[in-house]
Amino acid sequence: MKSPKICAISYCGNSKILCWKARHSQRGFSFLELVLVIAIISLLIILAIDRLLLLRVEAERTSMQQVLGNLRSAMSIDMANKIAGGNIQAIAGERGKNPMRWLSTRPDNYLGLKNEADPADIAPAHWYFDQYYGYLIYRVSNAEYFKSDLKGPAVARFRVELDYTDIDDDGQYNAGIDEIHGLRLAAVEPYTWLNEPVTVEDYTHSK
Repeated sequence: MKSPKICAISYCGNSKILCWKARHSQRGFSFLELVLVIAIISLLIILAIDRLLLLRVEAERTSMQQVLGNLRSAMSIDMANKIAGGNIQAIAGERGKNPMRWLSTRPDNYLGLKNEADPADIAPAHWYFDQYYGYLIYRVSNAEYFKSDLKGPAVARFRVELDYTDIDDDGQYNAGIDEIHGLRLAAVEPYTWLNEPVTVEDYTHSK
């Protein structure tokens, strides 16, 4: 096997050019090699896009959970202040109220108060409080990676609920009879963030 041919050093103006010519450098790519290269590059692009989407989904999930964590911490502080002030019955009055009131600084993506708003009219990746239902609602952006029992635009709904012992077993809180334990910021419907995208069929046929 012959070694690659190295040409002599030549000069062009003030530039020195070193030429390296391999024996087979003139051959170029065959059609099959070109197809294989394109296929490999396309596969790498698809894998990179898929990874980027998963990172975006994880960032949205983490952001939503961080807001919920901040709200629950603020709720606990408010409850502690009421209990310390001997005003435990005031906790019952917080049911269905807007938990964003407990935050000194609200998230930039919080839109404020709405009344029976259509989630389709809400910008994705934003929070709002529906005064009619008493729900704090998050409009999901990466809907194909989110699963819940609700039809329509992907949303996660939360409500401030009273945690108490129903001593008289009548299914509702009665002051002076039932024992209050605190408040819960609970999901109205169960939901799941997925590692794989949910299909449109799966989402629209959920009950």
